[in-house]
Amino acid sequence: MNTTIIILIFLLGLIFGSFYNVVGLRVPINQPFANERSICPYCQHQLAWYDNIPLLSFAILGGKCRHCKEKISYIYPLMELVTGILFTWSYVVIGLNLELVTALLLVSMLVIIIISDIKYMLIPNNVLLFFLPLFIIMRIFQPLDPWWSALLGAIIGFSIIAVIIIVSRGGMGAGDMKLFGVLGIVLGMEKVLLAFFLACMIGAIIGMALLLTRVIGRKQPVPFGPYIVVAALITYFYGESLINSYFNLLL
Repeated sequence: MNTTIIILIFLLGLIFGSFYNVVGLRVPINQPFANERSICPYCQHQLAWYDNIPLLSFAILGGKCRHCKEKISYIYPLMELVTGILFTWSYVVIGLNLELVTALLLVSMLVIIIISDIKYMLIPNNVLLFFLPLFIIMRIFQPLDPWWSALLGAIIGFSIIAVIIIVSRGGMGAGDMKLFGVLGIVLGMEKVLLAFFLACMIGAIIGMALLLTRVIGRKQPVPFGPYIVVAALITYFYGESLINSYFNLLL
C-alpha cells in the first residue's frame, strides 16, 4: 500500500469534507455556495483563507470564531475528519482502480446528506439529482454482476420506502425513498435490501438508547438519514462478506 497516496487521499478528503460542510448546510435553504466565501453564522464576518484550513483552523482558534468568539459547531471538523477517513478507507479497501471513483462519489454524497439531514431533517433533491447521473455512468463503465442488478436495485430501494410511506401514512420521508433509489444503483438488488435491514436495525438500537436516556421524547421526530448513511457504507464495503456469512450459517 503506497503511503504517499494514502496521505494525499486523506488530505483530499479533508479539503472536500470542508466543502461538503458548506454544501450540506447551504443547499437545503437555497443559499449559494459556489461563488461566495464562508462567513461566521453568528457575526456574518467573512472568513479569511487561514480560518478555513480543515481541522487545523478549528484547533488553532480553539473552536471559536476569531471575531465574535462564538463557538464553532463541532460538525465542521467532525465531517472533515470523517470524509478524510472514508476517502482513505475507500482506497485501502478498493485500491487504485475505477471502482474507487464510485466509492469516493458515494462517500461524498452520503457526507453531504448526513450534514443536511442532521441540521434540517431534509435530504436535498438537488444533491441526489447531481449524483444520480454520475452513478449511472459509473455503473455503465463498472457494471455490477449481473449488470441489471443496479436497475433492479434502484426499483427495489425506491419501492420499499414508498410502500412504508403509504402504509404508515408518512412514517418515512420522500427523501429517504429517493436516497434508497439512488443507493440501489450503486449497491445492486441484494445489497440494497441488506442496507435497508441494517438501517432499520441501527435506527432501532440507537433510537431505543436515546429514548431510554431521555435524550429524545417518544413523539420527537428523528432524522433517519444518518442511519441510512451508516448502513449504506457498511453494505458497500462489507455487504458481500455479510451476505455470504449469513448464507453459510443457514447451510
